[in-house]
Amino acid sequence: MELKLDNFLGKKNNRSSAQVVIQDVVKIKKGERVLIVANPATSEIAQDLFSAACEEGAQSTLIFQSDKTSFDNANPEVLSAIATQPNVFFSISNIKLGKDPQGNAKPYKTENGEEFTHIFDYLVEGKKVMRAVWTPGITPDMMERTAAIDYKELQERCRKLNEFFKDSVSVRVTSPGGTDVIVPINGRNLLFDDGDFSKPGTGGNIPAGEVFISPVVGGSNLKDSNGTIIEQQCDGCEGTIVFDGSMTFSDGDSILETPITCKVHAGYVTEISGGSEAKRLLKTITEAENRSIAYEKEGKLGEGQGCIYKKNARNIGELGIGLNPAAKITGNMLEDEKAFHTCHFAIGENYDNDAPSLIHLDGIVKEPTIILTYSNGSTKTILQDGALQI
Repeated sequence: MELKLDNFLGKKNNRSSAQVVIQDVVKIKKGERVLIVANPATSEIAQDLFSAACEEGAQSTLIFQSDKTSFDNANPEVLSAIATQPNVFFSISNIKLGKDPQGNAKPYKTENGEEFTHIFDYLVEGKKVMRAVWTPGITPDMMERTAAIDYKELQERCRKLNEFFKDSVSVRVTSPGGTDVIVPINGRNLLFDDGDFSKPGTGGNIPAGEVFISPVVGGSNLKDSNGTIIEQQCDGCEGTIVFDGSMTFSDGDSILETPITCKVHAGYVTEISGGSEAKRLLKTITEAENRSIAYEKEGKLGEGQGCIYKKNARNIGELGIGLNPAAKITGNMLEDEKAFHTCHFAIGENYDNDAPSLIHLDGIVKEPTIILTYSNGSTKTILQDGALQI
Protein backbone atom coordinates (compact mmCIF):
# COMPACT_ATOMS: atom_id res chain seq x y z
CA MET A 1 0.00 0.00 0.00
CA GLU A 2 1.46 3.36 -0.99
CA LEU A 3 1.56 6.19 1.52
CA LYS A 4 -0.30 9.35 0.56
CA LEU A 5 1.90 12.38 1.10
CA ASP A 6 -0.98 14.67 2.00
CA ASN A 7 -1.97 12.30 4.81
CA PHE A 8 1.57 11.93 6.07
CA LEU A 9 2.69 15.51 6.48
CA GLY A 10 1.88 16.67 9.97
CA LYS A 11 -0.15 19.78 10.65
CA LYS A 12 2.19 22.38 12.03
CA ASN A 13 -0.52 24.31 13.91
CA ASN A 14 1.63 27.40 13.37
CA ARG A 15 4.61 25.67 14.99
CA SER A 16 8.06 25.94 13.49
CA SER A 17 9.93 22.80 12.44
CA ALA A 18 12.24 23.29 15.43
CA GLN A 19 9.26 23.40 17.78
CA VAL A 20 7.87 20.20 16.26
CA VAL A 21 11.20 18.45 16.86
CA ILE A 22 11.48 19.73 20.43
CA GLN A 23 7.87 18.96 21.34
CA ASP A 24 7.03 15.83 19.28
CA VAL A 25 10.35 14.06 18.77
CA VAL A 26 12.53 14.50 21.87
CA LYS A 27 9.63 15.81 24.02
CA ILE A 28 11.77 18.07 26.17
CA LYS A 29 10.53 18.73 29.69
CA LYS A 30 11.06 21.72 31.93
CA GLY A 31 14.41 21.72 33.69
CA GLU A 32 16.11 19.20 31.42
CA ARG A 33 19.68 19.90 30.32
CA VAL A 34 20.03 20.25 26.55
CA LEU A 35 23.38 20.42 24.72
CA ILE A 36 23.55 21.53 21.07
CA VAL A 37 26.78 21.27 19.06
CA ALA A 38 26.83 22.94 15.66
CA ASN A 39 29.03 24.49 12.96
CA PRO A 40 28.79 28.02 11.54
CA ALA A 41 27.02 26.62 8.45
CA THR A 42 24.24 25.13 10.63
CA SER A 43 23.90 28.05 13.01
CA GLU A 44 20.37 29.03 11.93
CA ILE A 45 18.94 25.58 12.66
CA ALA A 46 20.91 25.23 15.90
CA GLN A 47 19.73 28.60 17.19
CA ASP A 48 16.11 27.76 16.33
CA LEU A 49 16.40 24.52 18.33
CA PHE A 50 18.08 26.39 21.18
CA SER A 51 15.19 28.89 21.33
CA ALA A 52 12.53 26.18 21.06
CA ALA A 53 14.16 24.19 23.89
CA CYS A 54 14.33 27.31 26.08
CA GLU A 55 10.63 27.93 25.43
CA GLU A 56 9.94 24.51 26.98
CA GLY A 57 11.93 25.46 30.08
CA ALA A 58 15.11 23.55 29.31
CA GLN A 59 18.58 24.55 30.50
CA SER A 60 20.13 24.87 27.04
CA THR A 61 23.76 25.20 25.94
CA LEU A 62 24.93 25.87 22.37
CA ILE A 63 28.52 25.20 21.24
CA PHE A 64 30.10 25.84 17.83
CA GLN A 65 33.08 24.04 16.34
CA SER A 66 34.58 24.02 12.83
CA ASP A 67 33.41 21.50 10.21
CA LYS A 68 34.60 17.93 10.75
CA THR A 69 35.09 15.26 8.05
CA SER A 70 34.89 11.48 8.50
CA PHE A 71 38.52 11.38 9.64
CA ASP A 72 38.61 14.45 11.94
CA ASN A 73 38.37 14.47 15.72
CA ALA A 74 35.73 16.53 17.52
CA ASN A 75 37.11 19.44 19.55
CA PRO A 76 38.11 18.29 23.06
CA GLU A 77 35.80 20.93 24.57
CA VAL A 78 32.89 19.37 22.69
CA LEU A 79 33.71 15.86 23.90
CA SER A 80 34.05 17.16 27.47
CA ALA A 81 30.63 18.81 27.22
CA ILE A 82 29.04 15.57 26.01
CA ALA A 83 30.68 13.73 28.92
CA THR A 84 28.60 15.85 31.35
CA GLN A 85 25.69 13.60 30.33
CA PRO A 86 23.01 16.11 29.28
CA ASN A 87 19.48 14.75 29.10
CA VAL A 88 19.25 15.60 25.42
CA PHE A 89 22.06 16.07 22.89
CA PHE A 90 21.75 17.59 19.40
CA SER A 91 24.59 17.17 16.91
CA ILE A 92 23.71 19.72 14.21
CA SER A 93 26.69 19.08 11.96
CA ASN A 94 27.49 20.34 8.48
CA ILE A 95 29.37 17.08 7.81
CA LYS A 96 30.19 15.06 10.95
CA LEU A 97 30.39 15.55 14.73
CA GLY A 98 33.98 14.29 14.75
CA LYS A 99 35.65 11.25 16.25
CA ASP A 100 36.60 10.66 19.88
CA PRO A 101 40.38 9.96 19.99
CA GLN A 102 40.28 8.80 23.61
CA GLY A 103 37.50 6.33 22.82
CA ASN A 104 39.33 5.05 19.74
CA ALA A 105 42.51 4.44 21.73
CA LYS A 106 40.73 2.97 24.76
CA PRO A 107 37.05 2.14 24.19
CA TYR A 108 34.45 2.88 26.86
CA LYS A 109 33.04 -0.29 28.41
CA THR A 110 29.64 -0.97 29.91
CA GLU A 111 29.15 -3.28 32.89
CA ASN A 112 28.36 -6.16 30.53
CA GLY A 113 31.58 -5.61 28.59
CA GLU A 114 30.17 -3.91 25.50
CA GLU A 115 32.66 -1.45 24.01
CA PHE A 116 32.11 1.95 22.39
CA THR A 117 34.67 4.14 20.64
CA HIS A 118 32.79 7.44 21.12
CA ILE A 119 31.49 9.04 24.31
CA PHE A 120 28.28 9.94 22.45
CA ASP A 121 27.49 6.30 21.53
CA TYR A 122 28.51 5.15 25.00
CA LEU A 123 26.02 7.46 26.73
CA VAL A 124 23.14 6.79 24.30
CA GLU A 125 23.51 3.12 23.40
CA GLY A 126 25.69 1.86 26.27
CA LYS A 127 24.65 3.56 29.50
CA LYS A 128 21.31 4.73 28.01
CA VAL A 129 21.35 7.94 30.05
CA MET A 130 20.98 10.36 27.13
CA ARG A 131 18.65 10.79 24.17
CA ALA A 132 19.91 12.39 21.01
CA VAL A 133 19.35 13.79 17.54
CA TRP A 134 22.11 13.94 14.93
CA THR A 135 21.76 15.73 11.59
CA PRO A 136 24.94 15.48 9.46
CA GLY A 137 24.50 17.78 6.45
CA ILE A 138 21.15 19.32 7.37
CA THR A 139 20.10 22.57 5.67
CA PRO A 140 17.35 25.09 6.56
CA ASP A 141 15.38 24.02 3.47
CA MET A 142 15.59 20.35 4.45
CA MET A 143 14.56 21.13 8.01
CA GLU A 144 11.53 23.08 6.80
CA ARG A 145 10.40 20.43 4.27
CA THR A 146 10.98 17.17 6.09
CA ALA A 147 10.90 17.67 9.88
CA ALA A 148 7.28 18.67 10.55
CA ILE A 149 5.62 15.37 9.61
CA ASP A 150 3.11 13.00 11.19
CA TYR A 151 5.42 10.97 13.42
CA LYS A 152 2.67 8.64 14.62
CA GLU A 153 2.08 7.53 11.03
CA LEU A 154 5.81 7.02 10.51
CA GLN A 155 6.06 4.96 13.70
CA GLU A 156 3.20 2.73 12.57
CA ARG A 157 4.99 2.03 9.27
CA CYS A 158 8.14 1.10 11.18
CA ARG A 159 6.18 -1.18 13.49
CA LYS A 160 4.66 -3.08 10.56
CA LEU A 161 8.02 -3.56 8.88
CA ASN A 162 9.49 -4.80 12.16
CA GLU A 163 6.84 -7.51 12.27
CA PHE A 164 7.80 -8.64 8.78
CA PHE A 165 11.51 -8.75 9.62
CA LYS A 166 10.99 -10.97 12.69
CA ASP A 167 12.28 -14.52 12.12
CA SER A 168 13.69 -13.63 8.69
CA VAL A 169 17.13 -15.05 7.91
CA SER A 170 18.11 -13.21 4.73
CA VAL A 171 17.12 -10.44 2.36
CA ARG A 172 17.43 -10.32 -1.42
CA VAL A 173 17.67 -6.87 -2.96
CA THR A 174 17.38 -6.31 -6.72
CA SER A 175 16.93 -3.13 -8.73
CA PRO A 176 16.53 -1.94 -12.33
CA GLY A 177 20.05 -0.47 -12.07
CA GLY A 178 21.62 -3.91 -11.66
CA THR A 179 21.71 -4.57 -7.91
CA ASP A 180 21.32 -8.23 -7.01
CA VAL A 181 22.63 -9.12 -3.56
CA ILE A 182 21.80 -11.56 -0.77
CA VAL A 183 22.08 -10.10 2.74
CA PRO A 184 22.20 -12.49 5.76
CA ILE A 185 20.38 -11.04 8.79
CA ASN A 186 19.73 -14.07 10.99
CA GLY A 187 19.87 -13.00 14.64
CA ARG A 188 19.95 -9.30 13.78
CA ASN A 189 17.27 -6.86 14.93
CA LEU A 190 15.64 -4.21 12.76
CA LEU A 191 16.43 -0.70 14.00
CA PHE A 192 14.20 2.37 13.60
CA ASP A 193 14.68 6.04 12.86
CA ASP A 194 11.01 6.70 13.55
CA GLY A 195 11.11 10.12 15.20
CA ASP A 196 10.39 8.87 18.74
CA PHE A 197 13.48 9.89 20.71
CA SER A 198 11.67 10.65 23.94
CA LYS A 199 13.27 8.07 26.25
CA PRO A 200 16.87 7.79 27.49
CA GLY A 201 18.87 5.54 25.19
CA THR A 202 16.96 6.54 22.06
CA GLY A 203 18.06 8.73 19.19
CA GLY A 204 18.22 9.21 15.45
CA ASN A 205 18.18 11.61 12.57
CA ILE A 206 16.14 14.63 11.67
CA PRO A 207 14.76 14.21 9.11
CA ALA A 208 13.62 10.87 10.47
CA GLY A 209 12.16 8.12 8.36
CA GLU A 210 13.95 4.81 7.85
CA VAL A 211 14.37 1.29 9.13
CA PHE A 212 17.77 -0.33 8.93
CA ILE A 213 19.64 -3.47 9.87
CA SER A 214 23.26 -4.62 10.15
CA PRO A 215 24.04 -7.61 7.91
CA VAL A 216 25.80 -10.52 9.57
CA VAL A 217 29.54 -9.89 9.22
CA GLY A 218 31.38 -12.23 6.88
CA GLY A 219 33.45 -14.78 8.77
CA SER A 220 31.49 -14.40 12.01
CA ASN A 221 29.40 -17.02 13.77
CA LEU A 222 25.75 -16.99 12.81
CA LYS A 223 23.44 -16.78 15.83
CA ASP A 224 19.70 -17.03 16.39
CA SER A 225 17.62 -14.43 18.26
CA ASN A 226 18.64 -16.02 21.59
CA GLY A 227 22.35 -15.68 20.83
CA THR A 228 22.87 -19.42 20.24
CA ILE A 229 25.40 -20.22 17.51
CA ILE A 230 23.62 -22.07 14.71
CA GLU A 231 26.29 -21.88 12.00
CA GLN A 232 30.04 -21.39 12.15
CA GLN A 233 31.66 -18.71 9.99
CA CYS A 234 28.82 -17.13 7.99
CA ASP A 235 29.98 -15.98 4.54
CA GLY A 236 28.24 -12.57 4.72
CA CYS A 237 26.65 -10.56 1.91
CA GLU A 238 27.08 -11.90 -1.61
CA GLY A 239 26.35 -10.35 -5.00
CA THR A 240 26.36 -6.96 -6.71
CA ILE A 241 25.29 -3.54 -5.44
CA VAL A 242 24.81 -0.74 -7.97
CA PHE A 243 24.58 2.68 -6.33
CA ASP A 244 22.61 4.90 -8.72
CA GLY A 245 21.22 7.68 -6.51
CA SER A 246 23.85 9.37 -4.36
CA MET A 247 26.90 8.43 -2.31
CA THR A 248 28.79 9.51 0.79
CA PHE A 249 32.52 10.16 0.46
CA SER A 250 35.02 11.26 3.11
CA ASP A 251 34.62 14.92 2.08
CA GLY A 252 30.83 14.97 1.65
CA ASP A 253 27.88 13.61 -0.34
CA SER A 254 27.13 13.79 -4.07
CA ILE A 255 24.41 12.82 -6.54
CA LEU A 256 25.92 10.20 -8.83
CA GLU A 257 26.31 11.09 -12.49
CA THR A 258 27.57 7.57 -13.23
CA PRO A 259 26.43 4.52 -11.22
CA ILE A 260 28.99 2.84 -8.96
CA THR A 261 29.08 -0.96 -9.18
CA CYS A 262 30.41 -2.86 -6.16
CA LYS A 263 31.06 -6.57 -6.27
CA VAL A 264 30.56 -8.10 -2.84
CA HIS A 265 31.95 -11.44 -1.69
CA ALA A 266 31.83 -12.99 1.78
CA GLY A 267 30.52 -9.72 3.22
CA TYR A 268 33.15 -7.36 1.79
CA VAL A 269 33.51 -5.15 -1.28
CA THR A 270 36.04 -6.78 -3.62
CA GLU A 271 35.68 -4.68 -6.78
CA ILE A 272 34.54 -1.11 -7.50
CA SER A 273 33.83 0.10 -11.04
CA GLY A 274 32.20 3.07 -12.76
CA GLY A 275 33.35 6.58 -13.55
CA SER A 276 35.14 9.27 -11.58
CA GLU A 277 32.83 8.78 -8.60
CA ALA A 278 33.82 5.11 -8.35
CA LYS A 279 37.45 6.24 -8.15
CA ARG A 280 36.43 8.74 -5.46
CA LEU A 281 34.80 5.95 -3.44
CA LEU A 282 37.85 3.71 -3.81
CA LYS A 283 40.07 6.59 -2.71
CA THR A 284 38.00 7.08 0.46
CA ILE A 285 38.07 3.36 1.29
CA THR A 286 41.81 3.12 0.62
CA GLU A 287 42.43 6.14 2.83
CA ALA A 288 40.46 4.50 5.64
CA GLU A 289 42.46 1.28 5.23
CA ASN A 290 45.80 3.10 5.35
CA ARG A 291 44.81 5.31 8.27
CA SER A 292 43.69 2.26 10.27
CA ILE A 293 47.19 0.83 10.24
CA ALA A 294 48.77 4.24 10.87
CA TYR A 295 46.44 4.97 13.79
CA GLU A 296 47.45 1.78 15.59
CA LYS A 297 51.13 2.66 15.18
CA GLU A 298 50.42 6.14 16.57
CA GLY A 299 48.49 4.75 19.54
CA LYS A 300 45.16 6.11 18.27
CA LEU A 301 43.80 2.56 18.02
CA GLY A 302 44.37 -0.27 20.44
CA GLU A 303 46.85 -3.05 19.76
CA GLY A 304 45.61 -5.36 17.01
CA GLN A 305 42.77 -3.02 16.03
CA GLY A 306 44.45 -1.59 12.93
CA CYS A 307 43.99 -4.75 10.86
CA ILE A 308 40.38 -5.11 12.03
CA TYR A 309 39.52 -1.53 11.12
CA LYS A 310 41.29 -1.92 7.77
CA LYS A 311 39.31 -5.06 6.90
CA ASN A 312 36.00 -3.47 7.87
CA ALA A 313 36.58 -0.48 5.59
CA ARG A 314 35.11 -2.80 2.92
CA ASN A 315 32.39 -4.36 5.10
CA ILE A 316 28.72 -4.05 4.13
CA GLY A 317 27.55 -2.47 7.36
CA GLU A 318 23.93 -1.54 6.74
CA LEU A 319 20.81 -2.13 4.68
CA GLY A 320 18.22 0.62 5.13
CA ILE A 321 14.82 1.51 3.66
CA GLY A 322 13.61 5.11 3.20
CA LEU A 323 10.20 5.93 4.74
CA ASN A 324 9.81 9.72 4.66
CA PRO A 325 7.74 10.73 1.60
CA ALA A 326 8.62 14.39 2.14
CA ALA A 327 12.27 13.51 1.49
CA LYS A 328 13.86 13.39 -1.95
CA ILE A 329 17.26 12.69 -3.48
CA THR A 330 19.19 15.95 -3.32
CA GLY A 331 22.81 14.81 -2.99
CA ASN A 332 22.61 15.16 0.79
CA MET A 333 22.62 11.70 2.36
CA LEU A 334 20.84 12.79 5.53
CA GLU A 335 17.74 13.33 3.40
CA ASP A 336 18.46 10.94 0.53
CA GLU A 337 18.46 7.80 2.69
CA LYS A 338 14.98 8.70 3.99
CA ALA A 339 13.40 9.09 0.52
CA PHE A 340 10.56 6.83 -0.54
CA HIS A 341 11.26 4.33 -3.37
CA THR A 342 14.87 3.87 -2.23
CA CYS A 343 17.03 1.64 -0.11
CA HIS A 344 20.62 2.20 0.91
CA PHE A 345 23.68 0.19 1.80
CA ALA A 346 26.62 1.40 3.86
CA ILE A 347 30.24 0.41 3.41
CA GLY A 348 32.23 0.30 6.65
CA GLU A 349 31.12 0.32 10.29
CA ASN A 350 27.83 -1.30 11.25
CA TYR A 351 25.30 -0.64 14.03
CA ASP A 352 25.79 -3.84 16.03
CA ASN A 353 29.30 -2.92 17.21
CA ASP A 354 30.97 -6.00 15.72
CA ALA A 355 32.52 -4.35 12.65
CA PRO A 356 34.40 -1.22 13.75
CA SER A 357 35.77 1.01 11.00
CA LEU A 358 36.86 4.60 10.43
CA ILE A 359 34.13 5.06 7.81
CA HIS A 360 30.42 4.52 7.24
CA LEU A 361 29.64 5.41 3.62
CA ASP A 362 25.97 5.32 2.61
CA GLY A 363 24.89 4.84 -0.99
CA ILE A 364 21.42 5.00 -2.52
CA VAL A 365 19.79 2.33 -4.70
CA LYS A 366 16.69 3.51 -6.55
CA GLU A 367 13.43 1.59 -7.09
CA PRO A 368 14.52 -1.61 -5.31
CA THR A 369 12.62 -4.85 -4.89
CA ILE A 370 13.25 -6.32 -1.43
CA ILE A 371 12.28 -9.89 -0.52
CA LEU A 372 12.62 -11.43 2.95
CA THR A 373 13.28 -15.14 3.37
CA TYR A 374 12.30 -16.97 6.56
CA SER A 375 13.76 -20.04 8.27
CA ASN A 376 10.94 -22.22 6.93
CA GLY A 377 11.73 -21.23 3.33
CA SER A 378 8.78 -18.88 2.87
CA THR A 379 9.26 -15.38 1.49
CA LYS A 380 7.68 -11.93 1.81
CA THR A 381 8.08 -9.02 -0.62
CA ILE A 382 8.16 -5.74 1.31
CA LEU A 383 9.16 -3.44 -1.57
CA GLN A 384 8.26 -4.00 -5.22
CA ASP A 385 10.02 -1.65 -7.64
CA GLY A 386 10.35 0.85 -4.80
CA ALA A 387 6.72 0.69 -3.63
CA LEU A 388 5.99 -0.44 -0.08
CA GLN A 389 3.93 -3.64 0.11
CA ILE A 390 2.47 -3.20 3.59
